[in-house]
This record gives sequence, structure tokens and C-alpha cells, in this order.
Amino acid sequence: MELDPLLLSRLQFAFVVCFHAIFPVFTIGLATFIAFLEMLAFRTGNPAWSRLSQFWIQVFAVAFAMGVVSGIVMSFQFGTNWSNFSYAAANFIGPLLSYEVVTAFFLEAAFLGVLLFGRNKVPPGMHLFAACMVALGTFISSFWILAANSWMHTPEGTELVDGIFGVTSWGQAIFNPSFPYRFTHMVLASFLTGSFVVAGVSAWYLLTGREVDANRRALSMCLWLILIGAPAQAVIGDFHGLNTMEHQPIKIAAMEGNWETTRGMPLLLFAIPDQEAERNHMEVGIPRLGSLILTHDWDGEVLGLKEVAPEERPPVWIVFWAFRIMVGIGMLMIGCALVGLLLRRGGRYWQQPVFLNVLRLMAFTPFVAVLCGWVVTEVGRFPWVVYGQMSHSEGLTPSLTGGMVLFTLIGYVLVYAVIFSAGIYYLMRVLRAGIESIDWPEEVHDIERPKRPLSASHVSIEEGGHGHARH
Repeated sequence: MELDPLLLSRLQFAFVVCFHAIFPVFTIGLATFIAFLEMLAFRTGNPAWSRLSQFWIQVFAVAFAMGVVSGIVMSFQFGTNWSNFSYAAANFIGPLLSYEVVTAFFLEAAFLGVLLFGRNKVPPGMHLFAACMVALGTFISSFWILAANSWMHTPEGTELVDGIFGVTSWGQAIFNPSFPYRFTHMVLASFLTGSFVVAGVSAWYLLTGREVDANRRALSMCLWLILIGAPAQAVIGDFHGLNTMEHQPIKIAAMEGNWETTRGMPLLLFAIPDQEAERNHMEVGIPRLGSLILTHDWDGEVLGLKEVAPEERPPVWIVFWAFRIMVGIGMLMIGCALVGLLLRRGGRYWQQPVFLNVLRLMAFTPFVAVLCGWVVTEVGRFPWVVYGQMSHSEGLTPSLTGGMVLFTLIGYVLVYAVIFSAGIYYLMRVLRAGIESIDWPEEVHDIERPKRPLSASHVSIEEGGHGHARH
């Protein structure tokens, strides 16, 4: 069997992106949560907030380290697998990636040490400032990355001349038509991911009666954020869909399983798309609702997949079902938010075992939703690496062979499996030790200060097993 370097390169990049994406989306939300906890601790002097912050800083340290390690190879792949694209888009992509390092990574690196090891070693105000700077760094990082990614979907402010993209307007290129919606959508996804993880862990601790007061506070905060964030995400998703309808109509057609250009398109709840037959099997839908959602008109016209040649259509069944899984999880999030609001009365939100168990299970769902969202975004762009201007085949490294890509793909899978296993092992040790493993407010100044991010959690893990964690 002949190995296709294009297909294998796309699979390799998809694997690395999906593996890496789950960590930034978690750390962005968690960094903001930690900064808010530090602010409450600074303003109130209540040690419960400080204990919560110190515990989640340990979790952040592990997730941040895994995100850094898994993301290092991302930029390398542009040169190894997609050299034609890298050469063509270097005038724009290169500066943006360097801006991300200079403005975000340096900021995070400078203040992460203070956040991890500065407790009782710097003034409380400085520790709060460090937490805010780390959180700000995560936002700046996502700003530059999403600006580059959004430009690949809706290229503006550049001109393709002799196979090279020249920048004609940095403002238009960075703030391209889809960027505001993608950035807002990703930020809200990060908030929801952090909230559901913290809520799920807090629910687990409450079910086992561990640190009830602190975990009740954490759960309450997360439920308020979910109540705001989940419906807001649905609204932003609607605006994002309208923007995609304008600039990438074929992606929308794949998301909706719509083959024929039609008015009054139904909203398909279930279908089995058949790419070869150019139709769907076993359709279950709501008449005309699809047009209403996409055009805000019951009789609005929606472009069909048959408007373009078969080779310009994305894999419909992947995009179709990934989109529905993402939306379904979003509806579950809204349901949890509403149930949490109803249980506020009488303080029952932290005393109902069924609700707490649901939150435990929901802790994993944001990661699935984020991955499905990336699948919809990136697979739906096929066959373009820069939408409408450069195809995947044009951006591929000319000298690449299928065997070379397969070798590196297997290597990435094996290495990432080790990284993921080690990271989960450390995370589980931190979670099992729990908040009670932190002695507070004991001050210690004579211990050797750890030098690595994971060592912050290591100190607590090793000593937490004996109930004498010191920070």
C-alpha cells in the first residue's frame, strides 16, 4: 500500500494539535480562576481562598508543563511537513509566532516562578500581581495564535504574489473577519473548561466530605461562572456561525449535512451523510429551523455542498457529527447551569449527591467539546490551508515521503503517550492529596526552592501524603 504523505501529514498535525489543545484551554481558564482566588484572599484575608488557590496552583503547574512540552513540536511541523506554506506565509505567520513568544511566554515565565514558589516569600500584593500576569499571559498567547489561525480561515490584509503572501495591512490581517468570533469563542470555552473541572473536582471532594467549606466556595463560584458562560457561549456560537456562513459557506453545508442549495432548510438532528451518493440516510430534522438559525429567516437560502466540485468538499460525516457532539455538550452545560441555579435555594447545590455526581462526569465533557470544535474548524476547511488561496497539497513539503511522515507520526504517538501518562499520574497524586494536604498558614523560609514547574506539585505530593506539605 502506497503511503500518502499529504494524508499522513494532516493526521500527524491533527494528532499533535488535539493533544496540545486540551492543556492551553484548561490553563487559560484555571489561571483566571486562580487570579480571582488570589484577589479574594488579598481583599478578605480569609485563608480558605488562599488554600484553594495554593491547591489549584499545583494542578496548574502540571497542566502548564504538559502544555509546554506538547506544544514545542507544533512550530517545527510547519518546517518539516508544510515548508511550502511556511515559506509562502512567513511574512505574516513568522512575526505573529515570535510576538507570542516575546509578549506572552516571557511574561508567563517571569511571573510563573513567583506564583509557584513565592507564597510567604513575597508580599501578598506581589503574589496577586504575579497571578494576574500569568493569567494575562495566557490570554495574550491565545490572542496571537488565534489571530494566525483565523487568518488561515479568512485571509485579509495580505496579497498572494508569485506564491508569496505579502502583508498589505497588519490591522486587517490580525483582526481578520473571523478573529473576534474565534477568540471570544475560545476564551469562553476556556472559562467553561476550567469551571467544569474545578466544579467536578469540588463535587468529588464534597461527596467524600473533604474540606467542605473550601470546596463549597469553589463550587459556588464555578456554578455562577457556568450560569453566565454557557448561555453566552451559545450566543457567541450563533454569531460565529453567521460569520462562517458568510466566509466559509461550504463548511456550514458540511456541518448541516446540506447537499442542495435550498430555502427553508431543516435542522437535522440525526443523519448519516453519504459522500459518494451525495445524500443523507435516515434523516431526522425539524423543518425550516436550519434556515432560521443560519440566516435568521424561515425561508433563508443556504448553500449546498453540490455547489463545489467533490474534491473541494470536506469529509462531511466527520464535520457533521463533530459539530453535533459539540452542540450537544453545550446544551448539557446550560442544563447544569440551570439546575445549579434552582438548587441555590436553601443551599442545596452542594448537598445533592445526584447533582454532584453529574458534575463529576461533566468535568471531562469540555475537553471533548473543544476537540470537536477544532475538528469542525480544521477539517471543515479542507482542502485549503489558506482558505481559497492555497490548498493543503500546495503547502506540503515537496520532498516529503509517506514513510518519513509515518515514522515521525509513530514517534509522536509514543512520546506523547509517555508524557500524557506521566502528567495524569502527577495530576491524580495532586488530586488525591487534596486541599487538606496543604498546611496553612505556616510560613517556611528554610526549604530549598524548587526550580522546575512540576517540582511545585512534587513538594506537595511527597509531603502531602504525611499531612505536612510545606509551601
